[in-house]
Order: sequence, then structure tokens, then C-alpha cells
Amino acid sequence: MDPKGALGSRIQAALSSRDERWIRRRLPDPNTSSSSSPLIDFNSNDYLSLANSSKLRSLFLEKLAAAPDVLGSGGSRLLVNGKAHAALEARLAGFFKGDTALLFNSGFDANQGFFACVPQPGDVVVYDEYIHASVHDGVRASRARDAQFSFSHNSIPDLRCVLHRLKDERPGLRTGETSLFLSVESLYSMDGTFSPLREIVDVLEETFPLKNGYLVVDEAHSTGIYGPQGRGRVVELGLEDRVLARLHTFGKALAATGAVIITNTLIRDYLLNYARSLIYTTSLSYANIVAADCSFDMLMDGTAQHLSNRLQGLSSYFCNTLNPLLKANNIPPTLVSLPVHFQQPSSSTSASPPSPIIPVLTPHPRPLSAYLLALGMNARPITWPTVPKGKDRVRVCLHAGNTQEDLDKLIQGIISWAEETMRERPAQKGVASSRDRHGGLLESKL
Repeated sequence: MDPKGALGSRIQAALSSRDERWIRRRLPDPNTSSSSSPLIDFNSNDYLSLANSSKLRSLFLEKLAAAPDVLGSGGSRLLVNGKAHAALEARLAGFFKGDTALLFNSGFDANQGFFACVPQPGDVVVYDEYIHASVHDGVRASRARDAQFSFSHNSIPDLRCVLHRLKDERPGLRTGETSLFLSVESLYSMDGTFSPLREIVDVLEETFPLKNGYLVVDEAHSTGIYGPQGRGRVVELGLEDRVLARLHTFGKALAATGAVIITNTLIRDYLLNYARSLIYTTSLSYANIVAADCSFDMLMDGTAQHLSNRLQGLSSYFCNTLNPLLKANNIPPTLVSLPVHFQQPSSSTSASPPSPIIPVLTPHPRPLSAYLLALGMNARPITWPTVPKGKDRVRVCLHAGNTQEDLDKLIQGIISWAEETMRERPAQKGVASSRDRHGGLLESKL
């Protein structure tokens, strides 16, 4: 039945408001998101292109055929603890150099479950202002919901200021009677920025010498790409023993489903008893476990490292080629630009490695995305409320399976759109004409 009366009116009004502001979300056209699509993929999180790997597919089918259990999982882990699940957790604890591991159905479930239950009464949660929505949801459901604070993105000075202010204001933090949880991502999914993890750990330990400050790192977008054999940035920087918990997901670079929290035995046991997103849901199917296990085979045999090297090379090529062309063609940064951290030539001596997530900043992300779509390329527009107001962009996600020719086509598409847009209008007039000409196609697909 359709909602009637006040409910229907209010829901429709909310959706209409989003239409008017060009921020209404819709499912993408399956013809632009399918792996069989002829479009060049600059959109998905399949960074290593493992979803299209014939080697991984063959390995998965081989293991699936030999697996004693394939269909379903039988229920919650607390009811049916499958041998395959336990074996994968043991494998991942060793692989990620942690004490123990606990599987979740998704990274969202893992973050939400952890932050909803681990912080205790009187504790404080501090997070980077760009932290994922799952952390926000978890904290809002926690006993620390009235004690949550953000710091400016990747700003060590602001983090230090926030930590010292909280320590001064809250005696329990000074005496060690309460705890502070600090949540960051190793690689941020919208801006392609790397968290300064070593500096963050140093500040946290310096501020809380009683060791009641705990770092939690979301490695969702780093897993499989960075660190030895794709173990992530925490292992790459040798910080395993200085981090309370790490989240690794399987649904991005690993082309599987699910997530794992790497932590200690005490936290694992507590999550088993209090993490509602784990307790009250059917666990990953056996087929999911087999698929994830195969992906880690690809990490351990060096396949993923080869793909990661190629991916990082493509990322450097894209930025090092686009930036000079934007300047050479006199395209104003108010129309198209890369963030400052992507404007320096990439090299092996850079402080941070190349990122496969590259935001192309523009106040007109939908027309640019539609223009690229018409040229056979799928790169999605990202607007508020997913990103802050004034930070609109077309987010480009590169993949190991992209070719240099693909990137050249993307770069030329961006330049051509900018040049056409500038010709169509003096300063501001062309916004409407550019949207009319290039926006309709994409809007029909959002």
C-alpha cells in the first residue's frame, strides 16, 4: 500500500526538495554499473580489478567445488560457528599480524558494532571530520553519544588541541579512569588523502601516557593495495602494536564480501557479547567465506602486489598528466582542478604513496559526469550531503585493469568539457546551458 495523508505528503516533499537542489539519490542504471558494461570503469571500488580476474574466478570455482559447505551459513555466528569462518579468522589474524580477528558481514556493520558498544560510560570518542558514516551511526548508538568530538581533516595541530582540551576538561581522562577512542581512516574514500598515522599515534601516546587513549583505524580503502602483500598502512608503518583495532573490508580491492576487525582477545570477546550488528544477523555464507579466502590467496602469492604497483603507477600518470594540461589550456581552478595534495608531481620520495581515489573538483559535477558518460566513461558526481557544501567533485577511481589509453581518454574528456563550458558562457552564464546540454543524460540515470 502507498503511504497516504501526512506521511505521504512529507515523504514526497522531502524527495522533491532534494530534486530541486540536485542532490536526490537514485540507483545507477544497471547498464552503467555492470561488469559486462562497455563503459570504461572509473567508478567502482574494484581497485585491483580482481572482480574481472580469470585467475581469481578459476580459483574460487575450484575451492567452491571442493568445499564441504557452500549454501547459507545456518544463522548467527553465536548459533552456528562454521569451521570455514573460524579458519578464515585464524588466517587473517596471522596475515594482518594481530592477536585475533572477528568477521562481520560488512565494514559498515563492523564500524557500527564496534563504536556502539566498546566505549563505556564517561568515555570520549574523537574522529576525523571526514570519518565514514558508519562510525557516526555507531557513536550515536553508544554510551558516549554525548561525548563525541571531531578534529579538522588530517590536522595534527587541531587533533593535539582537541585532545589537550578534553584532557583538561575531563578529570577521568587525566587519571586514567575513563578512555578516549580516536577514529581515523588510513585512506579516505572521497578525497584520496592518507591519514598521518605515525604522527597521530605519537600525539595520542604523548597526550595519554597512562595508555587510556586508543586508536581505531579503518583500512577499508587500503586493504590489498598498501603494505607488504596488501596488509594495509598500519602494517606498512609498523604500528600494529600501537593500534587497538583495525577494520579491513573484502568488498573493495579484494572483490569479495564481508569485513574483519583485527584486535585483541578481550575486545573480540566483548564484541561477541555486545555488538548487535554481529549478534542479531545471519553470518556470511560459506560461499562468501570461500571467495574471501581466495582473494587472500591472491594477496599472498604476489598477484595483488603486481596489480597494486601498476595501479599506483597509473595514479601518478593521471595526476602528472592532467595538472599541466589544465594550466596549459588556461582552465581556471574554479571550473576544474585537483586538490592541492594531487598537484605535486608524484615520485617515489613522496610522503604518501599515489592514491587510486582522485577527486576532480568542479562546481558542476553532474554536467561533467554526463559528458564523460556520453564518451563511454563512468565517473560519478559526488555532491552534498555526501561531501561538504562547496566541495562538489567527480570522483575518479582508478583500477589496475585500466590502460594508459583509458586515462588519456579521461583526461582529454575533462579538458574538452572545460573548454566547451568556457566557450558556452562568460564567467557564470554557462552553468545553465552546460547543465541543459550535458546534464539531462546523467540526471535520467541517477
